[in-house]
Amino acid sequence: MQSEESPASGMLRPGPILAVLALGLFVAGVAALWPLMRVWLEGLGTLQLGILASFVAGMFTGVGAIPIFVMRRLSRELEDSLMGFGAGVMFAATAFELVLPAASIAEADFGSAWAAALVVGIGIALGGVLMLALHRLVPHEHFVTGPQSGADPQKILRVWLFIFAIGLHNLPEGLAVGVGFGGEDLSDGVALAIGIGLQNMPEGLVVAVALLSLGYSRLAALGVTLLTGLVQPLGGLIGAGAVTLMEMLLPWGLAFAAGAMLFVISHEIIPESHRCGHEGKATFGVLLGFIMMLTIGLVLD
Repeated sequence: MQSEESPASGMLRPGPILAVLALGLFVAGVAALWPLMRVWLEGLGTLQLGILASFVAGMFTGVGAIPIFVMRRLSRELEDSLMGFGAGVMFAATAFELVLPAASIAEADFGSAWAAALVVGIGIALGGVLMLALHRLVPHEHFVTGPQSGADPQKILRVWLFIFAIGLHNLPEGLAVGVGFGGEDLSDGVALAIGIGLQNMPEGLVVAVALLSLGYSRLAALGVTLLTGLVQPLGGLIGAGAVTLMEMLLPWGLAFAAGAMLFVISHEIIPESHRCGHEGKATFGVLLGFIMMLTIGLVLD
């Protein structure tokens, strides 16, 4: 494995600068459209918002795969940077749109900061434990680390192992979007949906390119990538439905989704982005994604 070049020289390349400019334009567009979007979205119920937003976020997985029609491969350096960006977005979304609202609501419900910390802590732990159980029980395969779980991957088509792996990523993300609309602040749910959608785009590109490398056609790779995104509306339905039926579940649901997201970030995304000697590029992506998500949250508030 070759050592990574110095971070300073990598940051002088035009790629990162163009990426920052493009993300800046995206945030400016979100800020300009938000007043009109808010008027329309305020007329929808929690369940409608959760399903719609998680569906749109899931479809961004397919949008991210579109470049495969003009390219067949990604450099490992770029792939790790994109994965780092997705991890940064998810970190910020988890902290600002899930954990902090959960703590605030729990403290208002129970009248104690200690009780709020206990509720949020238990919820985060439960979310992480569930994802750990799913990763051990559901056969799946990652593009870098290979087959996972104790199941025999030879009995399942390899493409389905990849679908299961991305589905395990997307389910907690959809759940987070659905639960995010259970609170009083519409912008929390919208910011989550935008952040998850942004994270889905590089993930969709990585998945589609990997499928091309396995011999799948461009249309088949796009179709499989879109299929993985359909898991998110399911998670959105579960999350929004739970907090709609029982309002008292909201802080628990937010914390649970946060725990599931943290598990995916720590157990899957960051380790995979650090396996080929591009830790600096991946970390720069994390920082950029975190700043991007923070900015979107502030713009929508």
